[in-house]
Amino acid sequence: MTSSTTFFDLAEICEKLEKTSKRLELASILAEFLKTVNEDEIRPTVLLIIGKIFTPSDPRSLEIGVKTLIKTILKISGITKEEYSKEIGKFGDIGDATASIMSKGIKLNQKTLFEVPRTIKYIFSQLLTIVQSTGPGSRKKKEKILENLFLRSTPIEAKYLVRIILQNQRIGVYEGILEEAISKAFHINLNLIKRANMILGDIGEVARVALTEGVNGLREKAKSPILFTPLKPTLAVNADNIFEVLEQHNYHTAFELKLDGARVQIHKRGDEVRIFSRNLANITQSLPDIVEQVRESVMAKTVILDGEVIGMGPDDKPLPFQYLMKRFRRVHRIQEMIKEIPVKLYLFDILLLDDKNLIDLSYYERREILKDVAGNISLVESLTTDEVDKAEEFLNYSINSGHEGLIAKKMDSKYFLGTRGKNWIKIKRIDNLDLVIVAADWGYGRRKDWLSDYYLAAYDPDQNDFSMVGKTYKGLTDEEFETVTKRLKENIIEDRGKTVIVKPEIVVEVAFDEIQKSSNYPSGYALRFARIINIRSDKSPNEADSVSKVRTMFEKQFEKKSRLVN
Repeated sequence: MTSSTTFFDLAEICEKLEKTSKRLELASILAEFLKTVNEDEIRPTVLLIIGKIFTPSDPRSLEIGVKTLIKTILKISGITKEEYSKEIGKFGDIGDATASIMSKGIKLNQKTLFEVPRTIKYIFSQLLTIVQSTGPGSRKKKEKILENLFLRSTPIEAKYLVRIILQNQRIGVYEGILEEAISKAFHINLNLIKRANMILGDIGEVARVALTEGVNGLREKAKSPILFTPLKPTLAVNADNIFEVLEQHNYHTAFELKLDGARVQIHKRGDEVRIFSRNLANITQSLPDIVEQVRESVMAKTVILDGEVIGMGPDDKPLPFQYLMKRFRRVHRIQEMIKEIPVKLYLFDILLLDDKNLIDLSYYERREILKDVAGNISLVESLTTDEVDKAEEFLNYSINSGHEGLIAKKMDSKYFLGTRGKNWIKIKRIDNLDLVIVAADWGYGRRKDWLSDYYLAAYDPDQNDFSMVGKTYKGLTDEEFETVTKRLKENIIEDRGKTVIVKPEIVVEVAFDEIQKSSNYPSGYALRFARIINIRSDKSPNEADSVSKVRTMFEKQFEKKSRLVN
């Protein structure tokens, strides 16, 4: 058994990881480090490496915004906000800026008489204490813990403590690389590691089981979905046309309506029902009417269902996604919201039934089982065909009915948790982009009190960072401008007067007329006539569309133009 691993050790490893972008090297560095970690440290170590305290399904959070963090650094360092802002501007990262400040020796480096060793377990427990602090006086208690953590930090520790608190490590490590590292460290097949992570939804717990229970323990954990532990949902890739889809699926596919709603995963045991979002958050309180419907309609002893909830207008037509998000944001007024924004549940998959695992069955088999289980809950309308013309007609029907398009599902495919693959393919007439707001300008005239001109960025998974592709002030209502402004103000990293740099947190769906080559943005591309059509509160920043997708869309768009010219 090795001695306890210090937070300084973890920070040094993160620093080493940040200096390489080679996937194999990242996995190897992590694997060697994980071999040195104790059983009771392995889970917090893995979570902190990717900047997490909890798994997505845990409703608790640190509730420490950029503003509180900056306030703490200013207090213990004695520098001014302007000096701190200058450092952030210099490095382009609040973690690096904090390390720079600490290295100048102006920190109030106070030490207690009986100083507790700064192990990974200690840091993790202090962050947990912050989360668990509630009620009167909790804000001051949180700030005091935060202050003590930084007072005793070395510059490199402060850098990564800041990044962990903001959940933005920027070291190029994501769960796929961690899966490879765990596989290497404990000599366990990578596919088993991936399967266990998909089932458990907690990469830290996967590492703990791999270390303490080995292959047999992981196999047992990965055998079947666990009720009330949300599973990462199967995701779809994009396709240009129906002919391409049919070829990919060997002309053995089912086309389902692609609804413009919120993806939901429903877990039920007896009368107990919990509903999780696509990013695994517990949203049960936002959908009490759906909970009641599932209780009354689904007679199974235990079941996990996959579906979509859409908002319904007075004409029984689907409402745009943004109306549904309004309901989710106002849980404290849920009874009023139920009347204002009624919803309808559609089911399209089933993963568990009466404690029996179904994810390894084919789509066709799961769909047949779902028909018997759904009761009076509607299934997403589906068409099975190998003819392009019939599928095109169904696509037109979907769009004319107010939906987004189609999802094509390979008939013999298993339910591949948490992955994008060609077993599920999206077909839409207009392919918008999900992008992240990374900065904003204050408006003028009627919009002078709002941050209303937004800098938009695509996700770069290789760098675990965001790269700008455009800017827009179009698309939002006054109420949405107010909501977004409030959220952005809580996450300002740097204030440059007219412009503020913010923590990349808000995902928006963006429509545009064209993608152009551009030297003005780091991505090398710019969106022409961009406008926001939805605030995607159901998506986390790393689920935003990637720079490679922007590049692919540009190339396909260029190919189409070339064909027209020729």
